[in-house]
Amino acid sequence: MMPFGLIFVLYQPSAEFVRNLHKARAICPVVVAVDNSPEPDLHLHEALRQGGTTVIDNRNRGGLAGAYNRGAEALLATGCEVIFLLDQDSEIDASFFSGMMRACSGLGTDTFLLGPKIHEINLGKCMPAIPPGRRFPRPRRIDDETDGLFPTLFVISSGTALSAGAYRKLGAFREDYFIEYIDIEYGLRASSRDVPVYMNAAVTMRQTTGHIVRHGRLFTTHHAAWRRYYGARNAVHALRLYRSRWALHWLPGLLALHQALCVTLFEDRKVRKLVAIGCGYLDGMLGRLGPFEIRHPRIFAFCAGRAHPGTALQRDASEATGQQP
Repeated sequence: MMPFGLIFVLYQPSAEFVRNLHKARAICPVVVAVDNSPEPDLHLHEALRQGGTTVIDNRNRGGLAGAYNRGAEALLATGCEVIFLLDQDSEIDASFFSGMMRACSGLGTDTFLLGPKIHEINLGKCMPAIPPGRRFPRPRRIDDETDGLFPTLFVISSGTALSAGAYRKLGAFREDYFIEYIDIEYGLRASSRDVPVYMNAAVTMRQTTGHIVRHGRLFTTHHAAWRRYYGARNAVHALRLYRSRWALHWLPGLLALHQALCVTLFEDRKVRKLVAIGCGYLDGMLGRLGPFEIRHPRIFAFCAGRAHPGTALQRDASEATGQQP
């Protein structure tokens, strides 16, 4: 079996999330915990190191993408051929790595991205595979599938097995995206460079995405305004970036409208979030990236309730890796 290791991202972890890390450490031979907390818990770091976990104090440098890049560098230095990514709120069972590694070994290539079947807990269903195609993507439901690999344009980052060969070929995750669409951009990059991307129906991972609440056929995530900005901006930028290969550049407009509709109907702080979505969409169209609070300090302050940027980001710290507070 190819040597593998795990990048486990922490952000002001609760006791439950630390238990998730210990569970992963018990079934994975090499674990790198990257702590993105602004003020890390040094006692926790020492306890993790005593238990055999490598700890990197990243302090949110480059956001979630930065955590993945620091962790990948550390694992590659140990000779790992497969890099697993995991956020602190993801739930995996004891058979997760064995099931994923069987699929990796059966691919017949050392260059790939492979994600598990993702069961969204709050929605009560699995994320579909998005088969590559030039026209309108036709999602494939795999809720009832229990075996097989399904080609897809991208997989979400948490739970993904990324081969060392793919990381070397594709390069680092985009730190100028900070948080949203990091995985989608990376998957589109892989698909555009003929690196296969699959969803493994034989392995299921339970995941939550924000504070999802269903309203009939609609649902909303209740993400903070600053995160709405990154979602709108990065969607536009990523899908336009690969429009010559995948004709999806029209999709971000619909996604922005959907976000705006759900915010208007179901969420609080509506004006702040709508301003963030509009600002993000415009920046994405113009190719303007970088931290929201640096590019638009006044708009950011308004969207954050006129709090200091650092205070606002700490208040919404739980959303930095998509978990609930």
